[in-house]
Amino acid sequence: MLLERASGILLHPTSLPNGTLDEHAYRFVDWLAAAGQSWWQVLPLGPPEGLTGSPYMSASAFAGSPALLAHPQARVAAAEAEAFRARHAFWIEDWLAFGGSLDDQVRFDREWQALRGYAAERGVRVFGDMPIYVSRDGADHRAHLHLFQADAVAGVPPDAFTETGQLWGNPLYDWTAMRVDGYRWWIERFRRTFELLDLTRIDHFRGFVSYWAVPAGEPTAVHGHWRRGPGLDLFDTVHAWLGPLAVIAEDLGVITEPVVRLRRELGFPGMAVLQFAFGGDPSSPHLPANHEEQSVVYTGTHDNDTTRGWWESLSEAERARAGLDPADPVWSLIALAFASRAALAIAPLQDVLGLGSEARMNLPGTEQGNWRWRCSPGDLTATLALRLRALTESAARTG
Repeated sequence: MLLERASGILLHPTSLPNGTLDEHAYRFVDWLAAAGQSWWQVLPLGPPEGLTGSPYMSASAFAGSPALLAHPQARVAAAEAEAFRARHAFWIEDWLAFGGSLDDQVRFDREWQALRGYAAERGVRVFGDMPIYVSRDGADHRAHLHLFQADAVAGVPPDAFTETGQLWGNPLYDWTAMRVDGYRWWIERFRRTFELLDLTRIDHFRGFVSYWAVPAGEPTAVHGHWRRGPGLDLFDTVHAWLGPLAVIAEDLGVITEPVVRLRRELGFPGMAVLQFAFGGDPSSPHLPANHEEQSVVYTGTHDNDTTRGWWESLSEAERARAGLDPADPVWSLIALAFASRAALAIAPLQDVLGLGSEARMNLPGTEQGNWRWRCSPGDLTATLALRLRALTESAARTG
C-alpha cells in the first residue's frame, strides 16, 4: 500500500457535539471537504467496557458501539437482521451471548456506512484504529479461551518514565494455537475492520515481533519477560485471504531493529509525532529531516497533550530548540507537519482550534477524566476551513 500525499483531522465521533453519528457528523464531513482534507481519523469504534469510556478497552473487537447511534430506536426489519446475522456469523453469536443486541449492530452498520458513503462522495476517507489486544472477559476472550494464554497478561516493561512498567492486564494471545487455527480470528478481525474503514492503524505493532508477558497475579509489570510474536507468518496468512492490507503501524516508543525490519518487509508506513521531535537527539525519527516519505506525521496524538498545552509546558530552551513562531506556535507546528515529506499529515481538531490542556483527550496511566472532550457546534467555521485549505494547498496535500 502506498500513501498518496494528503492530510486529515483526528476526531473521534464521541468528540462531536452530541457524541453520536447525527447531523453534526455530516456537518463535520462537509467542513473537512471545505478545508481540503482527505482523511477523517477516528479511534476504535467498539463498545467501551467499564466506566473509563476508553475506546481501547472494548467488550468486542468486532461490534460497533451502540453509544454512537443517532437513532437508537430506529426500526430494524426481521429480514435485515437475519441478513446481518448470516453475513457476520463468525462473531455475532459471541456478541449476542455476551449480552449484545443484534438490532443495535444492524443500526450501527446502517448509520456508519451511510456516513462513510457521504464522506466518500465528498472525497473524504476514514482512517481508524485497531488495538492489538482485547479485553479480559470480553466477548472475544470468553468465546475463544483456547486462543489466549492463561499464565500471563499484557504490559510494557519499566523504562525512563515508569519505574514499574505498565500493567495493562489484557489477555495475551496463544500464538501457537492461533497458528494451528490458521489465524482465523485475525482474518475475520481484519475483514470486519476493512468493512468499516479505508485505512487502519495497528496499535502496539511491536507486539507482533515480541511482547512483554507479565505473570498473572503480579501487581506491576516489573517481573515480565519478552516472548516472541508471530511476525511475518500472521500477516502473510491474512494477506493470502484478504489481499493487500491498508495498514499503518504504530511504531512509537523504543522500537528495535526487528520491528523496523518487519514493518518495512510488510510495506506498512510508520508514524512520527512532532511533539517528540525536539528533545535534542539529531537521529530522532520524529524530526522532520528524518521523516520517511511513506509515513504519517502528527502534531500530536490522542495520547499527547494538545499542542498549545505542550507548548505551554516547555522551558525557554525547549521552545528555542523547537524553532516555532512564538506568536502562533500551534499553527506553526501544524504547518511544520503539513510541510513534511511524510505522505500523510494529521492534526487533532483540538490543535486546529488552538485549544489548551483542558481539551486533552487522554492522559496515559490515568483512568479518570479521559475521553470526554467534545467540540461545540460553532467551532467549525468557514473562516477556519479556509485557513486550513490554504495551508493544505500550499503544502500540496489536496487531492
